Amino acid sequence: MAGVQTAGVIDVHAHVVLAETFGAAGTLGPEMGGQDGDAPWFRVGEYRLDGVRYAGSAFMDPALRLARMATAGIDFQVLSPNPLTYLHHVPAAVAIRFCRIHNDALACQVAAYPERLAGLAALPMQDIGAAVEEFHRAVGDLGLWGAAIGTDMPHRLDDAGMDRLYDACVSRDVPLFLHPGPAGIDGPAGDPNLKDYDLDVVIGFAAQETLAVARLIFGGVLDRHPALDICLSHGGGSTAFLAGRMAQAMRKRPWSPPDHRKDGAFEERLARLWFDNHLNRAESLSLLTDLVGEDRLVFGTNFAGWDAPEDLGTHTPPAHLADNARRLLRRP
Repeated sequence: MAGVQTAGVIDVHAHVVLAETFGAAGTLGPEMGGQDGDAPWFRVGEYRLDGVRYAGSAFMDPALRLARMATAGIDFQVLSPNPLTYLHHVPAAVAIRFCRIHNDALACQVAAYPERLAGLAALPMQDIGAAVEEFHRAVGDLGLWGAAIGTDMPHRLDDAGMDRLYDACVSRDVPLFLHPGPAGIDGPAGDPNLKDYDLDVVIGFAAQETLAVARLIFGGVLDRHPALDICLSHGGGSTAFLAGRMAQAMRKRPWSPPDHRKDGAFEERLARLWFDNHLNRAESLSLLTDLVGEDRLVFGTNFAGWDAPEDLGTHTPPAHLADNARRLLRRP
């Protein structure tokens, strides 16, 4: 516990790949190959990621992770599921088994390095009852610090059925993290325009995050759960750029209830969400900060990922971001 309490830099956006989960979803995998050559690959169902090496990398080797964290000046890291393995659209029994294996393995890994690492649970979101059950097991029994789920699942974030999970987060007093996964891994294929140039990740992720913000606010999730803390990846996607348009819609459109139509109602709710600062451009972060304030931002890197900041070893994030992370994580 002392590690996070005294950490000067806390990274809340860092994914982990766990060897114990390979083959845990049956024919869907996951599996990987080519890791010893020049063409590594990773497969989940019909989706194949090429050119990313997991074996012998910080994604899978905690010793390498800790060494790279030291080089990057990161004191503490919160590990979340690989977004390629959310499996929110597969048969519930497959997802339930996979998430249990994942969370057991993650809990073992972070327990070995409590001064440097913590973990967020994977949940079988196609069955909300099972997701709530696994959430309580992962947080209550395994000691994980919350959960991380995708933004694309069989039901929407503002679906009334999701209230059971939101209530569970409040009752356990832990945050919920949202991060997109590429459309089509185990569910609907998504926009075919996103299938080239990594657009499903570069633009599709931002679209999913922006949609998540809109549904959480327009759909009344924050009104129904005032004590709920949700943190969105990549600065909420395009939220900062589109906030004016979303606010105008909430004031003007017929679906908006009376209490949402008041001036500032959208902005007030937006400032109750949390965002990591992983936006890759200072001007974009400045726009988001102007909207939500300094106290709702946390430091995130997508550690070891293709879009991780290149200057981690030479740039120290502001100290207040670590204080914010401690508040979000309930580790004062």
